[in-house]
Amino acid sequence: MLYRTILCLFFLCFSAPVMGLEIAGVPVPETLNTDLKLNGAGIRSKFFFKIYIAELYLEHPSNNAQNILETSGKKRLTMHFLYDEVGMEKLVDGWNEGFSGNLTQEQLKTLEPKIEQFNKLFTDLHKGEEIILDYSPDQGTIVTIAGTLKGTVMGADFNRALLSIWLGKNPVGDDLRDALLGVE
Repeated sequence: MLYRTILCLFFLCFSAPVMGLEIAGVPVPETLNTDLKLNGAGIRSKFFFKIYIAELYLEHPSNNAQNILETSGKKRLTMHFLYDEVGMEKLVDGWNEGFSGNLTQEQLKTLEPKIEQFNKLFTDLHKGEEIILDYSPDQGTIVTIAGTLKGTVMGADFNRALLSIWLGKNPVGDDLRDALLGVE
């Protein structure tokens, strides 16, 4: 009987995400599964408005942005929207601004077809909805929006470019980059 109880407790501990953090009333799990651990999380604000909570999960946690961008393990960036509505055009403009601020002209030209493919996946987002950007070296960047799988963009080069929007030399915000790196 004791053996069964211990076994049940063991499975309970490892079957659900561990909750350890809450940001703006949104629970942020410490782990998603046995592979991905929370590296950091923070709020993306623009002017005085809170736009979304970003959560970065890594197979190999690190507080070094370059190391994260260059490491090939599984990664997930989740954006949980706090703002009432963010239009598709604003999202695409934000992606493009992030890409151009962190990539050379040569990199932009090389990645242009993948960036266009990525941008076509988006729709308007509303408060409470999420964008999940899962990267797996063997599958690419899998984009899920509001619970619906939208598509996959192949290539480690694209995922590095995408994560550079938050972790690159010109991130969407220094405070958010530091929060995602767990160094704030």
